[in-house]
Amino acid sequence: MPSGTQRPYVVAHVAVSADGATTGFQPDVARFYQLAQTWEEDLTLAGADTILAQEQALAGAEQPGPAPDGPLLAVVDGRGRVSQWEALRAAGHWCDVVALRCRATPPRPAGLPVRELVTGADRVDLADALRTLGRDDGVGVVRVDSGGRLIGALLAAGLVDEVSLLVHPCLAGERATRFWYGDRPAAAPLTLITAQSLPGGLVWLRYHP
Repeated sequence: MPSGTQRPYVVAHVAVSADGATTGFQPDVARFYQLAQTWEEDLTLAGADTILAQEQALAGAEQPGPAPDGPLLAVVDGRGRVSQWEALRAAGHWCDVVALRCRATPPRPAGLPVRELVTGADRVDLADALRTLGRDDGVGVVRVDSGGRLIGALLAAGLVDEVSLLVHPCLAGERATRFWYGDRPAAAPLTLITAQSLPGGLVWLRYHP
């Protein structure tokens, strides 16, 4: 865990078009996840919408079981909508899963096979959840693998230490429905760490907020 902080180091790593969209174009998924290995994350943080969009694919995918050396997966599930916890755990990417919920989350069904971390009243207290995961699970580095709503909330709360954008050589334009920073991003300057040109016209930009 970074010295002087009480929570893990949080990286938002996103594949985007040149106009900042996360939809409306075909991302280079292989390159994206290759670069994601840079941080050797202890925890992957995802939003419920991201997981729900993958549930059908998860149900039909191979399930090799938990990855003992993989990161922990935490899903922000304040409305209790995610159900495929066993499939997530067995997907072969993560060592285990945890549901981040708040006190207003509907009670989970009996026997639902997932550990819960309950924090916050009407919505998940992201800062407290990160501190708790750092303290109880030894999480030092978090990579956010999610859409703009969660990233925007983390940025607004001052909980992002690094923004990593894999910029694709295209404009999503009218096909774009979502952007990496959410609907109404908090205004903030970004300090460039590195800019790297990659094959295929890709550019990898890393910033400190």
